[in-house]
Amino acid sequence: MEALLDILRDLHPEVDFENNERLIDDHILDSFDIVSLIADINNEFDISIPAEEIIPENFNSAKALFALIERLEDE
Repeated sequence: MEALLDILRDLHPEVDFENNERLIDDHILDSFDIVSLIADINNEFDISIPAEEIIPENFNSAKALFALIERLEDE
C-alpha cells in the first residue's frame, strides 16, 4: 500500500490519500491522472489493468485502488 501512496502523492502531494474516498467524485483525479496512475501501477506492481477495470469505483480511493491491484496480482 505504501508504494501506491507514494505514486499518488507524486501526483498530488496536497491530498490526504489515506482518508479521502471521493478522489473521482470530487474531481481530485482527472483523466490525465488516471492514465499516469495506470502506467505507474503497471511498472511498480508488474500488472496490467484491463480497460473494463478502469471505472470510478476502482479509483475513488487508495483503498479501492489497492484492492484492485491485489485482485489483479492474484490472477
